Amino acid sequence: MVKRKRYFLYIVIMVVMLLTACDEQHEHTAPAIRERDSVAVMTSYGVNTLISDSGIAKYRIVTEEWEVNANVKPSRWLFKKGIFLEQFDERFHVQAYIQCDTAYYYDQTRIWELRSRVRILTKDGLRFSSEQLFWDEDRHELYSNVFSKLVTPERTLQGSYFRSDEKMTKYYVSNTKGSFVKGDFDNESTENTNTTDSARRAQDSIAKSLHPIATPQRKITSIPLMH
Repeated sequence: MVKRKRYFLYIVIMVVMLLTACDEQHEHTAPAIRERDSVAVMTSYGVNTLISDSGIAKYRIVTEEWEVNANVKPSRWLFKKGIFLEQFDERFHVQAYIQCDTAYYYDQTRIWELRSRVRILTKDGLRFSSEQLFWDEDRHELYSNVFSKLVTPERTLQGSYFRSDEKMTKYYVSNTKGSFVKGDFDNESTENTNTTDSARRAQDSIAKSLHPIATPQRKITSIPLMH
């Protein structure tokens, strides 16, 4: 009789332990979908606003989406769906229109990075196109390290490197193709151009003395500029 009671007690204890184990709930966790340092501080849609510096309106921003992210390093503004900028002078006169498919503004260094179908039209009729352009606000200059094309009412320039002042009135293009006026460049670049022209004329003179003049063949090449 005592053995049966002990056996029954053992069964009760085992049942209680099993029920207790079944009632225990385990919390299942998973890593965050996005890291905290990638979350934007602010995201605005349908933006049309003026940006000022020291109380002076510097440019107007028109964009479909504007994201401010101070958690990434370096911190930046993101315009993933394109941007349209109006650049003003001190008297609030429009100096240029700028647009591109994607833009980043690094607020710590005050540098704009414009990407994909970058287009600029100035008040003087100058048109610029490239796939990438940097705008340094502190140095008041624009520059690009990729193929760029510059069209003015008088001339056309295209090359692999571009640098200009903020107003697009003084500019430099290296590895150029097209027609241009030497006075557009600084003294150093003018001297280099004159030296190069002299060397080419000397080579042409030697080539003509050694070989008969060939009949020129017309070759049409053009790179369309889309705006």
